[in-house]
Amino acid sequence: MKILMVLTSHDKLGNSGEKTGFWLEEFAAPYYVFKDAEAKITLASPLGGQPPLDPKSELADFQTEATQRFKTDSAARKVLANTLKLAEVSATDFDGVFYPGGHGPLWDLAEDPASISLIEALLTAGKPVAAVCHAPAVLRHPKTSENVSVVKGKTVTGFTNSEEEAVGLTEVVPFLVEDMLKQNGGEYTKQADWHPHVAIDGLLITGQNPASSEPAARALLAKLA
Repeated sequence: MKILMVLTSHDKLGNSGEKTGFWLEEFAAPYYVFKDAEAKITLASPLGGQPPLDPKSELADFQTEATQRFKTDSAARKVLANTLKLAEVSATDFDGVFYPGGHGPLWDLAEDPASISLIEALLTAGKPVAAVCHAPAVLRHPKTSENVSVVKGKTVTGFTNSEEEAVGLTEVVPFLVEDMLKQNGGEYTKQADWHPHVAIDGLLITGQNPASSEPAARALLAKLA
């Protein structure tokens, strides 16, 4: 089982002057779900190399068993520091993809031609695409062979407007994940803010927030099994 994990390379939180990147738990929890299932994991990002970590995701409040495990796992940290360039990976080499969130993907992966092509190629080949929290932003532009959004008519989820409001970034982000999924024709679903929620529809697996990252990863594994 070969799983590609795609991380953001974007580290600026709009014009706020703050840093962003990927969210640690949303990488670590799925990474260990896949690793413990003995999947072959490949990491990629638009620029390759070390992807930027959202510094807020290292605060004590957001630490979990998976994040603690990652911090003591020198092999995993080395793999993360050496991501492949996304444009150089091919959908044919993988059984499925997982996109961890953090605010970074709103700026780069949502608009990245290599990511758009990868998602279209995977779905066309009947391979699952999973994304959690802000990472369903990557579904903004991919189209089906009928030239309609891949989320049209699909049950999906992602970071809610109210969750974005709670973290005070509604006016900072380039677009709201919930609004975008609805505008593209997705059947948007959600649970209460910060509660785990995963939507599975065909080959699309989406998670609402950081708490949804492990169940979304397990859903991808189940789909691949």
